[in-house]
Amino acid sequence: MTVRMMVKIDEEKCDGCGLCVPSCAEGALQIIDGKARMINDSFCDGLGACLGECPQDAITIEEREAADFDEEAVEIHLTSMKKAEQAAVEQPVACGCPGSAMRTIERKEKPEQDVVEESGPSALATWPVQLMLVPPHAPFLQGADLLISADCVPFALPDFHSRYLKGRVALVGCPKLDDLAHYREKLEAIFSTAKPRRVTVVRMEVPCCTGIVMATAEALKAACPDVTLNVSVIGVRGDVREEHLAGLIA
Repeated sequence: MTVRMMVKIDEEKCDGCGLCVPSCAEGALQIIDGKARMINDSFCDGLGACLGECPQDAITIEEREAADFDEEAVEIHLTSMKKAEQAAVEQPVACGCPGSAMRTIERKEKPEQDVVEESGPSALATWPVQLMLVPPHAPFLQGADLLISADCVPFALPDFHSRYLKGRVALVGCPKLDDLAHYREKLEAIFSTAKPRRVTVVRMEVPCCTGIVMATAEALKAACPDVTLNVSVIGVRGDVREEHLAGLIA
């Protein structure tokens, strides 16, 4: 142990956006229970490359007693992280999740004379869109018409921008690959702070995608029970399977 400069995270200010994590080349920071946390003092070199990435000013440098920075341990840690990521990619999905079943979608091409140019201007008006990255106090969230979309939807639905995105503030996420509990906490914080006037969830038809609806509904119930929740279900072939009002979340 020695007294040296170390990164300090103010958990009261941290909103768990995760912007600091990729800026730490040593992998010393991770999002745990919705907050950025130092996982091992010996992984931190104390240089503070993550400071400028925090929109909440939750990261500072302090002088305190800590384990010495260990380059060898960092290399082992980074190698372990890479192996874990690779294993996650290669590992078969447990229980044969139907949402992950491989398929090829055959589409009939229109005759050349019937092809109409369908591209148009983007309806995206705010950034970032990833739910994990948008802070609850973002000005564009205030009183907004919120669109919470599963991240596969824009790829499946050809008129996503004109049908759903236009005039709305988008938040995008994957309920299968991300932490659903954190989604719920993040959405509750957004709803409590921003007081949206309307919330629409667009999800894929696959079963695992229901999680994004559940997280949104639970967060609305806790923070804005008088706001109506609209839900649309999109088929993997690009058709709108279902559109309905979930009603007031009572």
